[in-house]
Amino acid sequence: MKHHFFSALLTLAFSFSALAEDFMPLFDGKTLAGWKNPFEWGQVDVVDGEIRLSSEDKFFLVTEKTYGDFVFEGDVFIPPGKANSGFMFRAHAEKNKVTGYQAEVDGDDARQWSGGLQEAGGRAWFISPIKGNKVSEAAFRARAETAFKRNDWNTYRIECRGKSLKIFVNGVLTTDVEDDKTTSGVIGIQHHGEKGQTYRFRNLRIRELK
Repeated sequence: MKHHFFSALLTLAFSFSALAEDFMPLFDGKTLAGWKNPFEWGQVDVVDGEIRLSSEDKFFLVTEKTYGDFVFEGDVFIPPGKANSGFMFRAHAEKNKVTGYQAEVDGDDARQWSGGLQEAGGRAWFISPIKGNKVSEAAFRARAETAFKRNDWNTYRIECRGKSLKIFVNGVLTTDVEDDKTTSGVIGIQHHGEKGQTYRFRNLRIRELK
């Protein structure tokens, strides 16, 4: 009996280890290898294992590689005061423009839409929640309002499997929808354009799904 019990524990430990090893870092903690700034503005620094964005206008730092089905994880710390950010995914970048899905990082304590899904440069708040739809907005806050920690690090997880799109904030499932407008694209991190504000990101990693 003991033999079977310890064998099961070892199998479980191996499974968790293998799962962790499946993730590949998108940021090595030292350089911006694999990333690019498609904008003509925006300052990007690597400090203490973090990517730090500062700017006087909105911009995005995006991956050079595109991704389709995947599990992405990353930590974000937004500054105090007026602030807003997001993780772009299955997005498209061109000169001075990035469009696509965005997992919201909301610094508005009244609105509390962190973990919501919008389409930047497209349908905006079309699904989670639907902007202006009081029932949709209330339902989103009911499931997500306690997930985001203001003035602290927050861990986001984004899962894309075909048309299934899921967003988690600190382990809380905030968005679980289906949409197939975009099936692949870059990953991105955002500075919303507040002068004097610095946005911090770390532990960016991805597991591609076949």
